Amino acid sequence: MRKITRRLFIAAASTVTGALSVRNRLALSEGSVIEDRDLKLWYKQPASQWIDALPIGNGKLGAMVFGGAAVNPTSAKGTLSDCIEEPVPTDPAKETLTLNEDTLWSGRPIDGNNRNAKNYLAAVREAVIKHKDYHRADELCQKLQGLFAESYQPAGVLHLDFTHAEDVTEYRRELNLRDAVATTSYKVGEVEFKRTAFASAPDHAIVLRLTASKPGALNAVIWMDGALMKRVESKGDHGLLLSGKAASHVAGAGHPDSEKPVTYSDVLGEGMYFAVALNAVAENGRITASADRLKIENATACTIVLTAATGYRGYDKIPDTRLAEVQACAVQMLDSALRRDYPFLRQRHEADYRRIFDRVSLDLGSSATAGLPTDERLKVFADAPDPSLLALYYHYGRYLMISSSRPNSQPANLQGIWNFQVVPPWSSNWTSNINTQMNYWAAENGNLSDCAEPLFNFVRDLSHTGARTAEETYGLPGWVSHHNIDIWRTTNPVGMGVGSPTWANWPMSGPWFCAHLYDHYLFTRDKEFLRTRAYPPMRGAAEFCLAWLVEDGEGHLTTCPSLSTENNFLAPGGKVAQTSAGCTMDMALIRELFANCSAASKELGIDKEFAAKLETARARLLPYKIGKYGQLQEWSVDFDESEPGQRHMSHMYPLYPGSEITLRGAPELATAVRVSLERRIAHGGAYTGWSRAWAIAFWARLADGDKAWESLIMLMKHSTNRNLLDTHPSGKSAIFQIDGNFGATAAIAEMLVQSHAGVIELLPALPVDWKSGEVKGLRARGAIGVDIRWENGRAISAVLRPDLTGEVWLRAPKGQRIRRIAADANVPFHTREDGSMVAVLIAKRIYRIEMG
Repeated sequence: MRKITRRLFIAAASTVTGALSVRNRLALSEGSVIEDRDLKLWYKQPASQWIDALPIGNGKLGAMVFGGAAVNPTSAKGTLSDCIEEPVPTDPAKETLTLNEDTLWSGRPIDGNNRNAKNYLAAVREAVIKHKDYHRADELCQKLQGLFAESYQPAGVLHLDFTHAEDVTEYRRELNLRDAVATTSYKVGEVEFKRTAFASAPDHAIVLRLTASKPGALNAVIWMDGALMKRVESKGDHGLLLSGKAASHVAGAGHPDSEKPVTYSDVLGEGMYFAVALNAVAENGRITASADRLKIENATACTIVLTAATGYRGYDKIPDTRLAEVQACAVQMLDSALRRDYPFLRQRHEADYRRIFDRVSLDLGSSATAGLPTDERLKVFADAPDPSLLALYYHYGRYLMISSSRPNSQPANLQGIWNFQVVPPWSSNWTSNINTQMNYWAAENGNLSDCAEPLFNFVRDLSHTGARTAEETYGLPGWVSHHNIDIWRTTNPVGMGVGSPTWANWPMSGPWFCAHLYDHYLFTRDKEFLRTRAYPPMRGAAEFCLAWLVEDGEGHLTTCPSLSTENNFLAPGGKVAQTSAGCTMDMALIRELFANCSAASKELGIDKEFAAKLETARARLLPYKIGKYGQLQEWSVDFDESEPGQRHMSHMYPLYPGSEITLRGAPELATAVRVSLERRIAHGGAYTGWSRAWAIAFWARLADGDKAWESLIMLMKHSTNRNLLDTHPSGKSAIFQIDGNFGATAAIAEMLVQSHAGVIELLPALPVDWKSGEVKGLRARGAIGVDIRWENGRAISAVLRPDLTGEVWLRAPKGQRIRRIAADANVPFHTREDGSMVAVLIAKRIYRIEMG
């Protein structure tokens, strides 16, 4: 058995123990946001399980790079274990890449709506509003439920087995966020071996480069396998082709058939075909094929290029593309990539990736632990909190978004784009009562608007399938979507009569998705986007909500059935119930949607009559209430929670990501939200990564940077894996969900810049421990780029880059004031009563702001 020679970490004498001067470490040339420092995750051992591997992706293709393989997978819970366990022995003289293609899903388009559901809607409402019989309403809600959604599927696994005469030493595995390249290196004797992997968006391929420092020293076997029905065959002396078929149906968690979850079919269109094509080109030496393997002998270097295709033809089309056509598509992409040599492939990849990644830089200083391997940095983080690790974490979140969500890809799902299981956790689908939305919180303020393109297309599709659900399930106009969505754009309430209504029946994901559409307009001021892509789905969702509202008997409009996402309450008598009327989350989402539609109508000069109806209804919506603890009520009745530490905190939506409740605009309600947040956390809430990320964003909006920092520390300590991926508790272990990464990335940006209340707030929630730093390239609403530099906890300067000409409101950090605004000359400004400053800025000019 090969092993890694252990080496002691020796701290250099020049290690900086305090925060360095930002100006000494950043390139401050005009327009440059490229950091002059390390942006690497790195390790001294291979990944022994899937969760520890390093992700690469180009939006459509993804891989987890292990940098080795478990020595005995079957006895160590498997090389592909999804749980976070103690590391098992690994062999660095092997390589493992698990592969994904973002359209490879089980199932096919099917009408999952329950055609009898509309017959029970009136009975649910009567049970709640007239009789206050919440338990009867829960039972009736299950009669509204339709079929479960399908599951995201793994494409296969690429293996490499290397032949070495001696043990491996000086092992290093890393992921460079600057160029989106994963590298594994080590020595065998005096020979250095290196494996370099990246996923190229312009060439639609995964590229793996193998090198040896000694000519002729590279010897390896390449092979593929996978968890789905498949076969692998060699193609000539240099190629492999993995072909297979996805399951026709996967019964995920909670499904009545979950004990026999996977069904395959030979019928064309019942389960899609897929293919993974691979080609290897050696420098020196030779490559030979034998059955389903390639053998590299006496080479100095080898370039492996891999592409994949599926039979997916669209969310509304049967996946009946024949295998030969799918194979031909994969081979065609491979042939196209092979027309370019390795240096050109890498240059194209890096240029494409850095065009997006380099827009933003963040520096939070350095520390004595900054030179440690990433897993060791994480271990000591709780005892020695290190803001610089949070800067790395922030950029990792941006890297993950660029890697899993690009124009023409599917949106990032529950695991981004990375999954190795046929029956993945929660189907690895789009869980849309927060998780999918949270995936895109960082898109706009993090200067990644183009990465949200798949989400906008997704909402367009849902407005079509959701119109069918609105009519068939509820007999109502417009469109609706619920909690679980798959690639076939399932919008019906899932559950099949056994799902808990609090998740299965939740009907408000449509308005939440529409908030992203309008927010994109606010950040970009792209009126054509508003006209053609945002407003039509927004109007359809508003049309449904207008029809969904009912009288509450006290002069207000309310919703029923209404569920506060995945939380239960204690009904009179003390028994747990789920279904009521007018949950705070419903009111917040509908109030926001109606306001945004009305504003869009005015912006576009259209639909005045419909906007007037929305304004009239909005004025009658059930108002927010403050409960007996001084908290913002979660339900319209001041019920007690059955689980006071619930991970979902949906009633606080108007604070974040909504903007209706602000510290200055609604101070009493903001105080009530703070009480709600404190109560949740005091009872053990925010115990998942994504829930903790939400808490960080709440603290940021409450302008409490130290509490936000405290929650960031908890996130890193309890909900972050060795490779910095977000985790979710699962029994005695934990599994990967990507939403916490994205949510925390967005929250860090909110600590530094906010613009939701119509004013650009600079450093609104800066922790005391973030002494000095600089951020460049963030975005604010109004289509404005923002840079800020601070030292000793005080802002020194800022830069604004408006895309449009107009009036800009700006607020300096607490205890500071704006002294000067200058472009080519000083810019006049005046200060308002609330302390904010107002100035007219000209498009495409650069404005420097000095503060005192």
